[in-house]
Amino acid sequence: MTTITAAALQLAFSDDVQENIAAVSELVREAAAKGAKLILPPELFEGHYFCRTQDEGHFTRALPVDQHPAVAAMRSLAAELEVYIPTSFFEAEGHHHYNSLAMIDDKGAVMGVYRKSHIPDGPGYSEKFYFRPGNTGFKTFRTPYGTVGPAVCWDQWYPETARALMLDGAEILLFPTAIGTEPHDPDLDTSRLWRRAMIGHAVSNVVPVVAANRIGTEHGQRFYGHSFICDERGDILAEFGANETGVLVATLDLTQARAHRAAFGFFRDRRPDLYGRISQDL
Repeated sequence: MTTITAAALQLAFSDDVQENIAAVSELVREAAAKGAKLILPPELFEGHYFCRTQDEGHFTRALPVDQHPAVAAMRSLAAELEVYIPTSFFEAEGHHHYNSLAMIDDKGAVMGVYRKSHIPDGPGYSEKFYFRPGNTGFKTFRTPYGTVGPAVCWDQWYPETARALMLDGAEILLFPTAIGTEPHDPDLDTSRLWRRAMIGHAVSNVVPVVAANRIGTEHGQRFYGHSFICDERGDILAEFGANETGVLVATLDLTQARAHRAAFGFFRDRRPDLYGRISQDL
C-alpha cells in the first residue's frame, strides 16, 4: 500500500519577507512533527498579495529561483526535516517575470520550476501587469510517495489543468492560492465556488486534492482561507474556515485511489478524437 501524509498551511501575512518566511517555517515544522512528508504553503507567501494594484515598484520583489529568500529558506527546511515543499514565489528570469512554484525535494534540491499558466486580470487581481503566462507547460514531479501535480491559483479553475496533470501521471493535485473578496462585488463570495471547482477535479479525475489559501485583510481586501484536503472521492479529510491559522494534515491512500480510478473508467473511456474543439480558440 502506498500512502502519503500531506499538509496544507493557512495563515495571514505581513509585508515583511523575513517575518513571513519565519511564520511559514514554524508551520512547516509543525506539519513535519505531525508526520507530513508533503507540505503546501499558500501562493506568494513572501508578502502581501501585491497584484491588487498596478505598481511598477513591486517588480523589485522578483528574483531568480536560486536567489529568492523564500525558496532558499524552504530548501534548507526541506533538507533538515526531509520533506517536500512546493514553494510559490515571484520569479525573475532576465527581463521576464513569472508567478512560479519551485518543487523542493526532501534533500533540499529544486526538482524543477512550474510557471503559472493562467494569469487573471480583474479588479483586485491585476496579475497580467506583473506575470507573463508560464512557458513550462504543466509539470508533475515524482516522489517516493507518489507523483504530485502542482498548479497555482487561477489554474485551479480550469478542468484542463487537472486533466493535463493527470495524463502526465499526477496522483495528487496541489493548489497554492491567494484568493478572497471581489472588490467589484462585495456580495460575491467565491469561496464556495473555489472549493467546488477543485472538489470537482478530485471527483472527475479520482484523485486527492490539497489546497492552501491565505487569510487576513490586506489593504481592505479580505482573504477567505477555507483551505482543505480531500480524497479521490471528493470527501473532505481536513478543512479550515475563514479565520484559522494552522496546519491541516491528512494521510492519502494512493493505492486505493488508483484502484478507484481504474474502476470508474474515466481514463479508459476517454475519447480524445472528439476533443479537438477544446484546444481551439473561441
